[in-house]
Amino acid sequence: EVLGYSFGVPIAITAQVSCGMGGVINIEKEVGLSGEIFDKAHLIITSLLRKKFLKHYPLCISASICSEQSYSFIDGDSASCAHFLALISAIGEIEMRQDIAITGSLNQLGEVQAVGGINEKVTGFFNTCKILGFTGKGGVVIPESNKTNLFLNDEILDAIKKGYFNIWTIKTIDEAITLLTDLPESTYTPIIEERLNSFAKTIIEMHLM
Repeated sequence: EVLGYSFGVPIAITAQVSCGMGGVINIEKEVGLSGEIFDKAHLIITSLLRKKFLKHYPLCISASICSEQSYSFIDGDSASCAHFLALISAIGEIEMRQDIAITGSLNQLGEVQAVGGINEKVTGFFNTCKILGFTGKGGVVIPESNKTNLFLNDEILDAIKKGYFNIWTIKTIDEAITLLTDLPESTYTPIIEERLNSFAKTIIEMHLM
């Protein structure tokens, strides 16, 4: 918000993952560009990763997550869904759709919680799609609990009615993963579990040698 004017700007989230013991690094935190709520959300992401995909082994990864070309201070937890998706995409080498933006706060149970500025965020991505061109398949994923907060302008409402812009609502991160990968939970879960297990086995073997 600048001088009473609020706006949303889409940001690309990237992640890199390898076998190791470095944990999941939040690059914004490392360079002093994140606030306490943002850092808390990052810890929740790591906790959720263990809960969902690790049953018998410790978490043995060295990973980093970054908000690309973001040079100002960041706080809040509305990017935690996007960060988690980037992380599991890197772990499982699973492609995520790039024509869908997502906002939402995650808790340790994988539930998606409401965020602020929902109208500005939807409008920001809609304006980006106007510039790049509509495909008819893209749009924005928002928390189910935010749907009553939507007050969009007539241009966006008309685009939704005509089918060239979409808004999806989700309650859990699994709904988001399926939407952005076109894979059911029964397919992507074993992929991620196997990769994390292989990391752990490698570390264990290295310590036994």
